[in-house]
Amino acid sequence: MVPPLVLDIDGTLTTPDHRVDRRVFEILPNWEAPVVFATGKAFPYPVALAHFLGLPETVIAENGGVIHADGVTEFAGDPDACWAVAEEFIERGGDLGWGGRTTVNRWRETEVAVSMDADEELLREIAADHGQTVVDTGYAYHVKSPDVSKGSAFETLCEEYRYDPDRFVAIGDSENDVSTFEAAGESYAVANADSVAREAADDVLSEGHMDGTASVLERLLTEAGPDR
Repeated sequence: MVPPLVLDIDGTLTTPDHRVDRRVFEILPNWEAPVVFATGKAFPYPVALAHFLGLPETVIAENGGVIHADGVTEFAGDPDACWAVAEEFIERGGDLGWGGRTTVNRWRETEVAVSMDADEELLREIAADHGQTVVDTGYAYHVKSPDVSKGSAFETLCEEYRYDPDRFVAIGDSENDVSTFEAAGESYAVANADSVAREAADDVLSEGHMDGTASVLERLLTEAGPDR
């Protein structure tokens, strides 16, 4: 049998120009073990990806702030505190960014995403004053509660649905994937991963983005054999 997977999306299942790689739609729909999408994106995004792949909508969104499985949704963290950070940031001259795009945070339930062009030092200062933290995913600064992470959400999901986390293979590219790497049995950082993720992973792949992820998935399929 192939092992269950816990997969980041951006930088891991995408091309360098941020598109979902077509191989996702070739490999994952027939994966004969649970697949968990664990992302920093807002809740609807991983649900939509699972839906269009024909997979169960088993997702961790917003860096662990949202867990959805078997039709049940759970939330963690303090969104009011996160928005208090954002409001003070704006009052003190900061800009959430996104060029007027409201969809970045429109459906976000538990955190606030801020553009990488923002004043990081000011954002982190205000977040600390409010007892919140900032995670740099390489795509955005995420203001969130410090006790929320992909890894803690993954552990909760495994406990509630009787998954063995040691059987899971985790693949990711950013510091927000480190906690998942620590919780899963086997972990890989794609070649484009940041230094924190590379240090935490069991193995750093020679190829980046979906090229690296596909190399792992294809090997796992080969090892499982024709009778998987």
